[in-house]
Amino acid sequence: TSFSTPKKKKRDDGMREHVTGCARSEGYYKIDKKDKLKYLNNSRAFAEEPPADTQVRTHLLLTGRRRSEQRRLLSSFTGSCDSDLLKFNQLKFRKKKLKFCKSHIHDWGLFAMEPIAADEMVIEYVGQNIRQVIADMREKRYEDEGIGSSYMFRVDHDTIIDATKCGNFARFINHSCNPNCYAKVITVESQKKIVIYSKQHINVNEEITYDYKFPIEDVKIPCLCGSENCRGTLN
Repeated sequence: TSFSTPKKKKRDDGMREHVTGCARSEGYYKIDKKDKLKYLNNSRAFAEEPPADTQVRTHLLLTGRRRSEQRRLLSSFTGSCDSDLLKFNQLKFRKKKLKFCKSHIHDWGLFAMEPIAADEMVIEYVGQNIRQVIADMREKRYEDEGIGSSYMFRVDHDTIIDATKCGNFARFINHSCNPNCYAKVITVESQKKIVIYSKQHINVNEEITYDYKFPIEDVKIPCLCGSENCRGTLN
């Protein structure tokens, strides 16, 4: 018995029409290079390359965001020079390579893993902004918990940054009577921040230190910095 074979419909994409209707049932067969290149070019055009107008819109959007970030930071700085803005912006997007390990001054310390030039922002002192009343309560609670080290940094008369349980590597910086860094308060987005600056060139594996400038009190805290002009006490 003879059956009439229906005529095959010509594919629009120019690829081979399968006799059985399924490519997997026909085994291996060689595809012409022209057909293969045509198929690959078409698939890449739809799958990988977004439309040109989409690329332009994405680029403009990213550029606009960067410019907006720059303008926002510039307008938020009060009482600071343009160099502070540029340095803080650089510190935000490109942090200095630092590490904390055992220190010969006291317990843990912060060390540079790359050369740092003079008058550069090294790290921001991060913590919780609290009021003086809360700081007094927490200080007493920390003493009861056996936390001897103080990680509270005064910003102004009313604001203190507490990095005891919520902070970054900056809280490991030790005091020195002859430090290679100093602390500076700057205002960013209407919020005061403490940033550690380098006073001089800092070599790799050199410990980062600054003067705590504790107020003078009757109960003295011994200083272990070991510098030639050591005052003997932190307060």
